[in-house]
Amino acid sequence: MNLYDLAGELAEKEILGADVPISAIGCDSRRVAPGALFVAVPGFRADGHDYIGQAVAGGAVAAVVQADRRAKWQAAVEGGRLPAIVVPDSRLALATLAAAFYGHPGRRLRVIGVTGTDGKTTTIHLISALLEAAGYRTGLLSTVQCKVGDRLFSNEYRFTTPEAPEVQALLAEMATAGADYAIVESTSHGLALHRLDGCEYDVAVVTNVTADHLDFHGSRQEYLAAKGRLFVMLDQAADKGVEKVAVLNADEPAAAYFAGLTRARVVTYGVQKAADLQASDISPTEWGSHFRLRAEGNELEVTVGLPGLFNVYNSLAAAAVALSQGISLAAVRDALASFPGVPGRLERIDEGQPFTLVVDFAHAPEALRRVLTFLRERCQGRLIVVFGCIGGRERPRRLGMGLAAGELADFAVLTNDNPFQEDPQAILAEIAQGLRQAGRHEGHHFVCIPDRREAIAHALAMAVEGDTVLLAGKGHEQSITVGDTVIPWDERRVARELLREMFG
Repeated sequence: MNLYDLAGELAEKEILGADVPISAIGCDSRRVAPGALFVAVPGFRADGHDYIGQAVAGGAVAAVVQADRRAKWQAAVEGGRLPAIVVPDSRLALATLAAAFYGHPGRRLRVIGVTGTDGKTTTIHLISALLEAAGYRTGLLSTVQCKVGDRLFSNEYRFTTPEAPEVQALLAEMATAGADYAIVESTSHGLALHRLDGCEYDVAVVTNVTADHLDFHGSRQEYLAAKGRLFVMLDQAADKGVEKVAVLNADEPAAAYFAGLTRARVVTYGVQKAADLQASDISPTEWGSHFRLRAEGNELEVTVGLPGLFNVYNSLAAAAVALSQGISLAAVRDALASFPGVPGRLERIDEGQPFTLVVDFAHAPEALRRVLTFLRERCQGRLIVVFGCIGGRERPRRLGMGLAAGELADFAVLTNDNPFQEDPQAILAEIAQGLRQAGRHEGHHFVCIPDRREAIAHALAMAVEGDTVLLAGKGHEQSITVGDTVIPWDERRVARELLREMFG
């Protein structure tokens, strides 16, 4: 596309300089390609306007700049030196331009967005499995994996929701590969920062909403508003000849708030309150749940190999989506029964050891509390947990995770998660405060071992027959970041290696 063609997609703009062909679009000056349009976005730590020169040196042929940053970009573009589009909000423009550059791929797909504090990734994978079992082809963008055609690969973006050009490029690949549906994990950060604008959603799903990411959003209301954008965007999306649907958790207090944000048809699911899809008579299986599902005037028995009440909710959310897309209740039941699970989500690691070992991504207080509660109910011996907390983000989370472990586990090994630039020992000390508030004592009820491999080895060496060991916080992730050092890390692989050393 040419610069002027792209500029035509923007409602408010000023065009400076000549029209030029554009062969790529991006907002990271370190990764621009020759012929690129560089979008200078003010960030939290750095301002893209300070890196226009670096982008030009990397091959950028034009820039998008923000009007209120004129002092930073004027010298670079004056006299037609660098063609530019001046906009009121360059981050907002980035999403619009990215969608246009890639040919509005969301208009060629049916797009399902899933938001919520917990359960997003599992629900996305469940939805994909249900749709694929019915004969549809799906693409995925989740915390764990991306899927394009038959290609499944780890999400190696810096964020669950990458920047708009990466999102739109991925949607374009899905459309080209013949996908019928794109299923997109729609985080509060991604929604608030307009990374998901232009996705053209057809179905919006919410799992649950607790207090999280308040370091970014500032308040629970702002957090709700960010997630609510998904439902607002339903009404703004292109008409593809299919019904827009909002799938809501009837047991979630914020359900009415989300319903009020859209004109789409609302489909509810739940356990406690009356809902369009309702689960009752829930009972645990060895590593899953059995329940009676009532929907569309019918009832049937459902078994899913995902443990815990929270996964009953995730299964209901996915079932609601499938039914809204015309899939039969019987087909939903069969697909749920055969679902294999999600990597790093309550995943059991078995190398013949006499105790239970589980890897899970729980990295916030409520998520850790839910998993520990679930394991506590099934644990015959001691419940041992290994976990840490991320650096540079939401410090109250540390106390809450310590409290959860102190109240529900018999022993905790505190270790590194991703401390980033923070002192790892200081993070562990803050978590330990929560354990102490729960009446726990260091050395007797918990220890601090920053090296994560050593921490896991310590927990495994403690465990005896009947015990359960939970490795929480890393799940599917493939690295640990300490300072500026990125350490390759696969929790499941490390756990298997240590078990083989001990029991092989």
